[in-house]
Amino acid sequence: MTKSESKKSGVAAINAATKCATASSAATTAAVEQVKNGSVESGSPNPGAQSRASVMKQTSRESLHRKNTECEVFDDGTNTFFWRAHTVTVLFILTCALVYVTLLEETPQDTAYNTKRGIVASILVFLCFGVTQAKDGPFTRPHPAYWRFWLCVTVVYELFLIFILFQTVHDGRQFMKYIDPKLGVPLPERDYGGNCLMYDPGNTTDPFHNIWDKMDGFVPAHFLGWYIKTLMIRDWWMCMIISVMFEFLEYSLEHQLPNFSECWWDHWIMDVLVCNGLGIYCGMKTLAWLSMKPYQWQGLWNIPTYKGKIKRIAFQFTPYSWVKFEWKPASNLRRWLAVLGIIFMFLLAELNTFYLKFVLWMPPEHYLVLLRLVFFVNVGGVAMREIYDFMDDPKFHKKLGQQAWLVAAITVTEFLIVVKYDPNTIMLPIPFFVMQCWFLGLILIFTWTLWRFFIRDITLRYKETRRRKQEVPTERERPLGNGSTATPSGRSKLNGSSETVRQRKS
Repeated sequence: MTKSESKKSGVAAINAATKCATASSAATTAAVEQVKNGSVESGSPNPGAQSRASVMKQTSRESLHRKNTECEVFDDGTNTFFWRAHTVTVLFILTCALVYVTLLEETPQDTAYNTKRGIVASILVFLCFGVTQAKDGPFTRPHPAYWRFWLCVTVVYELFLIFILFQTVHDGRQFMKYIDPKLGVPLPERDYGGNCLMYDPGNTTDPFHNIWDKMDGFVPAHFLGWYIKTLMIRDWWMCMIISVMFEFLEYSLEHQLPNFSECWWDHWIMDVLVCNGLGIYCGMKTLAWLSMKPYQWQGLWNIPTYKGKIKRIAFQFTPYSWVKFEWKPASNLRRWLAVLGIIFMFLLAELNTFYLKFVLWMPPEHYLVLLRLVFFVNVGGVAMREIYDFMDDPKFHKKLGQQAWLVAAITVTEFLIVVKYDPNTIMLPIPFFVMQCWFLGLILIFTWTLWRFFIRDITLRYKETRRRKQEVPTERERPLGNGSTATPSGRSKLNGSSETVRQRKS
């Protein structure tokens, strides 16, 4: 939503309530008012207008569920300098910078330095264009330009991955030295397994040393990561399924990556219960607060008190409006497959984090690993909102959103880089009992899908058809006024009723 659109919606919603629309009657009233405002009178001689009115009525009915999950917004429509487009200003500053580099700065005679600076300058020019000219996404806070910036960063990152994909394994790894000279050197992976005793009686100094050894910087990273993922997915069940499934993946792939080898209590207590579980719990509490808070927006200079101004500045970093995600995977086959696809892409992106740094020889604490996580934090929320809109309201959102499309392409490209750069690790045979467990899980999912969306639906339709046939009487058994049933004679079957015959004779 652009600022002009939010201004229009704010002016139209001056007298609207400022809390989430949870009652279906309120949503119905809003839909009826919308139809009245856009329809014509019943006596209008224009059939095209009447057909458009009927289409609007149908659309409004279909969007009732959507309205029940959205919050109403009050916006006074203030359009300050902060919100205005500055395309000419950015173009002027960019031109001045290029003129300065061309006329006033002497070009160094260092080919490598000039190549790096030229690439960085090209990226900056593209980012300036995208921030001012790219299409807005579903998020507008703290500013639409912020999300346009991350959209352009997504494009740049995907192009970088494509470039790495088309290099040889040696050239691709050595190219990382242009980013950081310390890279391009194989690094040993840390083994998190080993001694798995929570209480080590042999160590009299600190018998709990195994637990303290696991308390590294990844513990708060796990908590913060799952807190943000919960804000993206907005569903407790999906978050818990992804959390538990990833631990099963670590069990299954520990023969490929050494750092997947962890103690049992590190998997299920430290990760699932403490870090991931606490992050999901805090995320759900934040979602409850965001769904209940009023969304009232006023211009900063329209607020009389300093306390109100400070509060308004702080709330600038909260969502402009709120939509509660109701995935409902068991409602139909399309939503079920979409939820399965989301879970699969989430798990694949999680695995790419470990496999990429393994095949590109990046240490876990390197800043590029952290930058990738920060990148997904900023683009993941937009992608999930676009996926939900595309899945929940396909008649309005006829195509997948731009950020969701790019995030899916990045996830696949990262996996292809892993396959190309180290196929031997990927092709290491999975233990037989692990394969049995995964095949059993896939068979159960396939069987439940077949039963839920095919066998069960066919059975229910067959039972409903039989029930309707038994309830609706046939023409032969329909009772007359005197209690008897009507049995048509042969003459009435051929020539119609006797009254019709008399009319023909007269």
